[in-house]
Parts: sequence; structure tokens; C-alpha cells
Amino acid sequence: MGAFDGLRALVTGGASGIGLATARLLTAEGARVAVLDLAEAAPEGFAAYVRADLGDDTSVVGGVGEAVSALGGLDVLVNNAGIGAQGGIEDNADEEWHRVLDINVLGLVRVTRAALPALRASTHAAVVNISSIAATAGLPQRALYSASKGAVLSLTRAMAADLLPEGIRVNAVNPGTADTPWVSRLLDRADDPAAEHAALAARQPHGRLVSPDEVAAAVVHLASPAAGSTTGTSLAVDGGMDGLRLRRES
Repeated sequence: MGAFDGLRALVTGGASGIGLATARLLTAEGARVAVLDLAEAAPEGFAAYVRADLGDDTSVVGGVGEAVSALGGLDVLVNNAGIGAQGGIEDNADEEWHRVLDINVLGLVRVTRAALPALRASTHAAVVNISSIAATAGLPQRALYSASKGAVLSLTRAMAADLLPEGIRVNAVNPGTADTPWVSRLLDRADDPAAEHAALAARQPHGRLVSPDEVAAAVVHLASPAAGSTTGTSLAVDGGMDGLRLRRES
């Protein structure tokens, strides 16, 4: 018996990285899973794959509706989809700020808003938002991205307060720097990819990048009916980066 037997889940950005790992783990735990993404190639092994643009409310409403219809309802929503951004406070034009906030924050709002009627009909409704270590620690050259993920973390708590009376739990996971396609692309563009990889790994106290499977495990824990008394919280999967201050050996 899986922890999610009989439950239905929707994972945004589920075609790769953390989203794909989460969709696979939910499936392994017994859930019927629909993936929503913009990727042309549909990942295999799921109940449904829906293409939708989080920047377009009409596309989101249609995509979520299609996913809910294919699943026959909805119990779990994982808001994972998002885009990255680099640079300090001076380095991105207004247009880029609007683009990133529109996907990372308003995209989450659009999906959740469209999914709420189905979640309200569930007896095990749970929403898990993917925030970031960037929401809780000051990272260099991540001003825009940090602002967007800080908004996700604050929004998670507000959503939890609003939706708890309706039986819908809302939590967040804050990954550290993870071994995802986006990070791989950043490394590929670096002058010295090996040195950049080593630097990213070293800033996390456990000395390596976080794996997508580790983040997925945290998401699935928070979404599980076994976590029925957990809401309005965030779970860091960052190798201790946010909370630990290790003594350096001389």
C-alpha cells in the first residue's frame, strides 16, 4: 500500500528536474499524477500530460481543467514550475523583473486559483510550493530570483492561513542549489565550469549539490496525509546552508 493510494496529484514544471523527480515519487507512492509543463516532449509514466503557459491565465485555466478532468479530481497540487534569473539589483531591466515575477509568483497564483474548486472537494487536500534557499539567505547575484522566491515563501504562509478553514494544507520546500538542468546550464556558461561547480557545492555545509530526489522526498512528505497537522511551514533541503554555521578547520 502506498501513502498516496487513491489520491490524485498535479505537478507543474514536471517534465524535468525537481518536478519530474516529484511526479515519479508520487506515482511510486500510489498517486495518479498529471504533469503540467511547456515542454514539447511529454514525460512517460503519468496519467496525463498537459502543456500550458503559466504566464497566460487562459492557458492555465484550460490546462488545470484538463488535468483535473483526466484525473477525476485533485488532492495534491505541487507548484514547482519557475524560471531563474541572475544579477544584482542593477542588472535586470523592468521587463525582466516583470517576466520572472509573472511566472514565479503570479504563475503559482494562477495555477492554485484554477485548482481550488477541485481541491475543495478533496478530503486530503494539500498544496506544496517550491521556494528556495534564496528566500532565506542572501545569495550574490540573485536579487530578482531571491525576490520572487521570497514572495513564494510569504505567499505560502498567507495561503495556509486562508485555506486551512477549508481543509486545505499549504506548505513550502526550500531547496538549496540543486543538480537540475537550470543549474547545469549556468555551469555550462561559466568561464570555468568545474571551478563554479566546486564553489556551489562548497557553500552548502554538506559539500555537494542537492539532488532532485531529495527535494522530491520532502515534497511528498509534506503532501502526504500522514502530515495532516503540518501547514504554513517550510522545509529546507539545503545541506544545512540556511541554519548551520560550521567551524572551518584551519
